[in-house]
Amino acid sequence: MKTILVDAVYCFVEEDESGIFGVFEAMHEMLEGFPNRKILLTGADDEQFAKFGLDAMPYEIFTLKHDPEKTDPEYYRTMLAHFGLKPEDVVYFEHSPDAVRSAASVGIVSYHYDDAARDLWALKEFLIRNLG
Repeated sequence: MKTILVDAVYCFVEEDESGIFGVFEAMHEMLEGFPNRKILLTGADDEQFAKFGLDAMPYEIFTLKHDPEKTDPEYYRTMLAHFGLKPEDVVYFEHSPDAVRSAASVGIVSYHYDDAARDLWALKEFLIRNLG
């Protein structure tokens, strides 16, 4: 069963009107409809980890603390090795087009999630098509 790789900040983690970060509940609910393992990917350093509330997330989290950034294919090679996964074992969605291209360059099926449009229907369709 494939693992769903989820961009943490600006996808799964959202900022509310008062500047507090937390889980984007509609996305969480949609993802819970899939039995697959989920891993949140971030570049957050220790300060950002606390700021974004990443210590309170319902899924595993992976970060390389900006060394390298997710726009560098090495980020994904390191992440895959860390979890003992191959590119064909995962699907990924991410808000940054550059990070999507970077992940795709190492063979990860990737989807650009527009965090402004917040189209969960299109995201769900991508997951259904690519998890099979």
